[in-house]
Amino acid sequence: MAAVAQKEAYGEGVKVVTISAGDGKTYPKNGDNLTMHYVGTFHRGPKDGQKFDSSRDKNKPFKFQIGKGKVIKGWDEGVLQMSLGEKAVLEISWGHGYGANGYSGVIPGKQDLKFEVELLAIN
Repeated sequence: MAAVAQKEAYGEGVKVVTISAGDGKTYPKNGDNLTMHYVGTFHRGPKDGQKFDSSRDKNKPFKFQIGKGKVIKGWDEGVLQMSLGEKAVLEISWGHGYGANGYSGVIPGKQDLKFEVELLAIN
């Protein structure tokens, strides 16, 4: 019986992997109000690959202020690297996600996260 390969933990921080490019010139700044779609899944652990939340499933884009601690650190840092219209995957280490304690019984502690995101609007 062959051993199942274990996925590597994400390196500390956030990595932005572009799926499709945005306009390449309009980037959010700290304090901007953004509108985005996202699909969040677990990376590694017993729930690996399972979806835990999705604005697309709700058919309601997520609106928030960037760079002010309103979202997890991985979003505050990663989304600032995206241009308007860009679709990307944010690979977020647990330290830039919900930390050692997790979130409200939904996100386990020390859980790496993967978000497929799309930057729909700035301000």
